Amino acid sequence: MLTFAHPWLVLLLPLPWLVRWVLPAHHTRKTAVRVPFLKRLSRLTGMDSGNTAHITKRAFSQWLVLSLTWLLVVIAITRPQWLEEPIIKELPMRDLLVAVDLSGSMEAQDFTDIDGNPVDRLTAVKQVLDAFFARRDGDRIGLILFGSAAFVQAPFTDDLEVVRELLDESQIRMLGPRTMLGDAIGLAINLFERSEVSERVLIVLTDGNDTGSLVPPERAAEIARDNGVVVHTIAIGDPAAVGEQALDEKTLENIANTTGGGYFHANDREELEAIYDHLDEINPRQVETLSFRPLTDLYHWPLAILMLVTLLYMAALEIRSHYINQLPGRPRQGEQVNR
Repeated sequence: MLTFAHPWLVLLLPLPWLVRWVLPAHHTRKTAVRVPFLKRLSRLTGMDSGNTAHITKRAFSQWLVLSLTWLLVVIAITRPQWLEEPIIKELPMRDLLVAVDLSGSMEAQDFTDIDGNPVDRLTAVKQVLDAFFARRDGDRIGLILFGSAAFVQAPFTDDLEVVRELLDESQIRMLGPRTMLGDAIGLAINLFERSEVSERVLIVLTDGNDTGSLVPPERAAEIARDNGVVVHTIAIGDPAAVGEQALDEKTLENIANTTGGGYFHANDREELEAIYDHLDEINPRQVETLSFRPLTDLYHWPLAILMLVTLLYMAALEIRSHYINQLPGRPRQGEQVNR
């Protein structure tokens, strides 16, 4: 779309005619040149000088070129611009962090894959999380893995393919056999401190109980609440297990309730998929839209046309003068007139 940065400058168009009307040209009558052989010169040139002064008026073409030149100058200073179609960019309004348990108990094969074949818990989690991440277009995703220690596998990024690849490369017991749940939540809080978005969501997936974190999970949940982090906890596995593999559902419920999140339990793949579908509903994708319309200046085009018109007009005058000088009976440049 064509637009002008300074359209009000078009009011300058009648300025030359106003100046000519308010300040007319000053004329003085006086003898300019005396030519003793004026009559002979008039006869040779075929022009009759008469007894009065001859005032040459501007030709119509000259007035036309001057008017067009002024018009193009005014158009150039109004700064014409071409306004292109808007470019829309969506910025994430939510940082979503997922913490996955890699303790030894995740190798229990009580889940099934997409084809119904028995697989270990981590493999099932990977498959469901991969589909969940694929639907997070517009979010920034982070990934924390924890076992005997917690580790940031992927900081917040909108490159979902990288996060999915890093998740696929994770292995059971790669961070030790134990479950440091409280430390994983504490690490997530530190990671969220670098976030500038208002909505912060942490999803913790574990099949055991905390086995010696420096920060107890309940205390970590309180700190997360004070920092505006909502924690959803997902428990998988057998609630009847004992020892280090015992599933501490009460602690996971308390973490979720303290931060305003939800607690979920998945016994199989179908329940796990249903949980992530539910998380999609309670945490819909939110984006901030920025719109930008590029502007391209076009003022150089009227200036280029002005230059072209001027050059063509001067060339036409030169050709006309050369043609007139070649007419028979007219003295050519350099020739002398015999007296």
